[in-house]
Amino acid sequence: MINPGIPLALLSAVLFGASTPFAKLLLGSIDPWIMAGVLYLGAGLGLSAVHFSRTLLQLPAVEAPLRRSDLPWLTLVILTGGLLGPLLLMFGLAHTDAAAASLLLNLEGLATMGIAWVVFRENVDRRLLLGAFAILAGAVVLSWKGHASFQWSAFLIAGACLCWGIDNNLTRKLSSADPVQIAMIKGLVAGAINLLIATINGASLPSPTVFLFAGVIGFFGYGVSLTLFVFALRYLGAARTGAYFSLAPFVGAVLAIAMLGETLSIQLLISGCLMGFGLWLHLSERHDHEHRHDIMEHEHRHSHDEHHQHDHGPTILPGEPHTHWHRHTPLVHRHPHYPDLHHHHGHAH
Repeated sequence: MINPGIPLALLSAVLFGASTPFAKLLLGSIDPWIMAGVLYLGAGLGLSAVHFSRTLLQLPAVEAPLRRSDLPWLTLVILTGGLLGPLLLMFGLAHTDAAAASLLLNLEGLATMGIAWVVFRENVDRRLLLGAFAILAGAVVLSWKGHASFQWSAFLIAGACLCWGIDNNLTRKLSSADPVQIAMIKGLVAGAINLLIATINGASLPSPTVFLFAGVIGFFGYGVSLTLFVFALRYLGAARTGAYFSLAPFVGAVLAIAMLGETLSIQLLISGCLMGFGLWLHLSERHDHEHRHDIMEHEHRHSHDEHHQHDHGPTILPGEPHTHWHRHTPLVHRHPHYPDLHHHHGHAH
């Protein structure tokens, strides 16, 4: 069976990639930085409606809420991804040509995967490395405009990508909690920050119609996409989720041809081949070996599979899936797996 994180990551990339050609339809009627703020704010407000409607409808809670112990990680996520990333990108774009900026923004995927492998010790082999770099190479080919002049400001854009790579890896620390709640808070805070920056720099707000249209794009392209991204982190880890998400530029380019009448270029064909090859390498991965689960206690949505064999107290209502604080006892077994919530172990080389 295919890992559920794979379609979630791919759908996340599709929604985010699709937001680009739709956002292009608004160019000329909204300031780019105001657009960034409205996209984030639309994500936050839309997910707020989803979050609070579940309470009003008294739907059973199947996702673990954010706890006080999650606040340090959430604060770092918002700081790196919602504040420092956009700030560095803004100052970098002011002095960098479009071709260089497009190429440099591909560093986010590389930063996400590199941090996951080097800092957080997610498992990787040559096959996955080749697949990841094939996907990234496709993104670079797609964004190459024939020339690029790199100035000091390029380091600011690279710094923004590093911040988002850190953000993606830190978000993995929160992925056992409710993804809607995580994406909602991040969207509201990042939206407010971006709008504040834009207005301080003299940008004016768009008409209500444009504001609403941009907000809807943000809800699907940023809010729903980020929610799916957090779900995928839960099943795949940061490196693999980042690799799948790097397909977003290709999705945007294909839709731009269909929606905006842009020409089918040799770049798109080469990019598609590279990304398709990288995607195949990842989809055909099979990581299977005997491994040990140590004692672990945490809270997340689960069903009683082989990793969740525990008793319940009288306060736990029947029915699955459900969420509650539970304890994993030591277990040694063998099966195909990814670096998900329960498989973050070392490997012999």
